Amino acid sequence: MSVLTRDEAQTRARLLDVHHYAIDLDLTRGDDTFDSRTAIRFTVRGDTDSTDTFVEVKPAELRAVTLDGQPLDPAALDENRLALKNLAPGEHELHVDAAMRYSRTGEGMHRFTDPADGETYVYTQLFLDDVQRVYAAFDQPDLKAVFDLTVTAPEGWTVLANGVTEDTGEGRWKAATTPLISTYLVAVAAGPWHSVRTEHRGLPFGIHCRRSLAPYLDADTDELFEVTRACFDRYHEKFDEPYPFDSYDQAFVPEFNAGAMENPGLVTFRDDFVFRSAVTDTQRQTRAMVIAHEMAHMWFGDLVTLRWWDDIWLNESFAEYMGYQTTAEATRFTDTWTDFGVTRKAWGYDADQRPSTHPVAPENVRDTASALLNFDGISYAKGASALRQLVAWLGEKDFLAGINTHFERHKFANASLADFIDSLAAATDRDVHAWAESWLRTTGVDTLVPSVTGDNGSRALTVRRTGERPHRIAVGLYDQSPGDEGRLTPRGRLDLDIPQTEPRPIGKLPALVVLNDGDLSYAKIRFDADSFRAVRESLSGLPAPLTRAVVWNALRDAVRDGELPAATYLDIARTHLPHETDLALVDGVLAFAAGQVADCYVTPERRPAALSTLAELCRDLIRRTEDGDHPGLRLIAVRHRIATAAHPDTIAAWLADGIVPGGPELDPELRWRILTRLAVLGAVDEDAIAAELAIDPSATGQEGAARCRAALPDAEAKARAWEAMFASDDLSNYLFTATAQGFWQPEQSDLVREYVPRYYPEAVALAARRGPAIADAAGRWAFPAHAVDADTLRLGQECLADADPIPALRRKLADQLDDLARALRVREANTD
Repeated sequence: MSVLTRDEAQTRARLLDVHHYAIDLDLTRGDDTFDSRTAIRFTVRGDTDSTDTFVEVKPAELRAVTLDGQPLDPAALDENRLALKNLAPGEHELHVDAAMRYSRTGEGMHRFTDPADGETYVYTQLFLDDVQRVYAAFDQPDLKAVFDLTVTAPEGWTVLANGVTEDTGEGRWKAATTPLISTYLVAVAAGPWHSVRTEHRGLPFGIHCRRSLAPYLDADTDELFEVTRACFDRYHEKFDEPYPFDSYDQAFVPEFNAGAMENPGLVTFRDDFVFRSAVTDTQRQTRAMVIAHEMAHMWFGDLVTLRWWDDIWLNESFAEYMGYQTTAEATRFTDTWTDFGVTRKAWGYDADQRPSTHPVAPENVRDTASALLNFDGISYAKGASALRQLVAWLGEKDFLAGINTHFERHKFANASLADFIDSLAAATDRDVHAWAESWLRTTGVDTLVPSVTGDNGSRALTVRRTGERPHRIAVGLYDQSPGDEGRLTPRGRLDLDIPQTEPRPIGKLPALVVLNDGDLSYAKIRFDADSFRAVRESLSGLPAPLTRAVVWNALRDAVRDGELPAATYLDIARTHLPHETDLALVDGVLAFAAGQVADCYVTPERRPAALSTLAELCRDLIRRTEDGDHPGLRLIAVRHRIATAAHPDTIAAWLADGIVPGGPELDPELRWRILTRLAVLGAVDEDAIAAELAIDPSATGQEGAARCRAALPDAEAKARAWEAMFASDDLSNYLFTATAQGFWQPEQSDLVREYVPRYYPEAVALAARRGPAIADAAGRWAFPAHAVDADTLRLGQECLADADPIPALRRKLADQLDDLARALRVREANTD
């Protein structure tokens, strides 16, 4: 498929005004294809006699095309482009009649049949250039138009769309006319949905899921609507522009590739957010944040849309920042920034230290394939961190004034970074343009290192910066609590601008100096020797979860940089995590300790000891929570105890009894976790997996069974799993991911050794056949990350040099290989 270049988009935008799309979809044509008929009204600008352009469409069959009533030859379609030649200035109308393929990869019009009840659902995911899989379009974000949509659906289905939909009879549905929106924001979700509806501020609100999930959605309806209403009201306090669409539906859809998608008036979420099993409050908080994130897009992304994909950060960084901030302000989840610091920010730091890093606002994204690669920790987490730093520097009042100016200037239109910065500059005397150059046009992570000098009673603090960005940070000074050596008492926070003009007096020597306390900037921090001693002895005695998150992140960074031995990190976790109360911190530290430290950063010979340390830690947490007062903490500990089990006896007994002694009872999610670990350890067989699937035949159960079967330590099981992933194109995106997650296991390195060299050429071929979504899954989940050795690295580098993988796979492989090289360096540092 040809990709659209920036130059082509700019040329077409100068040439065309697109006014209106009439899209008619017929979803009753069978399991493989649906019919798509599109009429586009547009105007050609200029005074030349004629000009040429093209429209995009990617059909299974292109039946007919007419331009201004004259037929065009469907055979003239070149890949996904149909040339429109000799266009005179003035108005034109294009009609395209095509059959389009349903997707099993979450791209275009995805079709899913629920194994729980046999019901079928379809939904669109048209970002970034998958519009042309559903309807013909001038497919670029700055050619906004008005859309009218009609859909023919099977009997018993409900059709959801960007506007209120009406059942006009005989399976026909009509959606209300949209305001001006970009092509990629058109949305349809159709099927026998279970729906719950209400109204708020005169607008219809709805939440929807497949019927088999109805009991679980109903159990959370009050919370979902409460969060939605609270965020909606808070945005109307922040923004002068009212919500710009006629309704607000939230559809939880199956096999969704992302967390959610900001379609105007119809946000689609992965239906993992409809919780079938017990979850922690942090998981509920994450769901609330995603609701707030997507709602922020209604203004920043939908009302005002990027002009070209180099400004994707204008969508995602803003929504990421607003999602966390608004959730903290408007809902019961007031500690969101701790979770951001532990999970999202680490994502940004990692991405920003790889060769594939890029500025938050890159200056030249040459085409749509390149743009798709920038949906990463930089565009989301680093960008949101930069905006948080901007608010700290600018002040929230001026920041919101600039945002509202931006909405007023560019509503129902498109804007660029320059437009955004000009709007902010209009609200303040500060040099926002210089700030943007330092923060948005540069790459990499600064490092801040403290130095305390002077005599006791008259100490001074100097912060050395490696990097070029200015920072406004808070510095936390902590003293040991009298009579309680394990507790640290805050002396106070200092506001500091980096670079400093002179050392900052701090009085007597503190036990601990924490740079970037409060986590308002984006930088790695280090500790002086006295402070590190206090961290080792008293980390859990710090009073604020966000401060502890900053410290844990600093330790994580030091491990990844080879400056802190992995064993020391595990010792600190073993000492302090049993006393931790914040769920996001416990889960984040255990995930890094198991997934990175134990699986990659220590040698295979030392891995059993690392897992033993983590298992003991989890046992401590389980014992501590026996009183039932901390169910979320206990659930996290049980999950990680399962994952770190080196022997099957304990978790097999839990599975047999259906309960962990003292709770919780085993719900489907925990049962599949245990069965997967038992499969890795060789303690179950196909019969046990099939029996569990008979108990839970849901889509999640199918994924659990695929994961377990791929994890069995059996040569035939591995061969079947490999065949399913790489030789067949039958697996959906979710089943591919589940199979890949089960396949590679550090305990089975000898068994799967032969597949490591096979991975590279077969992943390249798979990605070329199945496209970016499966390429992403193959690069992320099917990569042999456990094989930390020079041969794996060499084979991967040769693949990048010689095999020409498609861009989505190339980027994932480059990142994985950089992480592998880092793991090798960390191992070398740990053996010195």
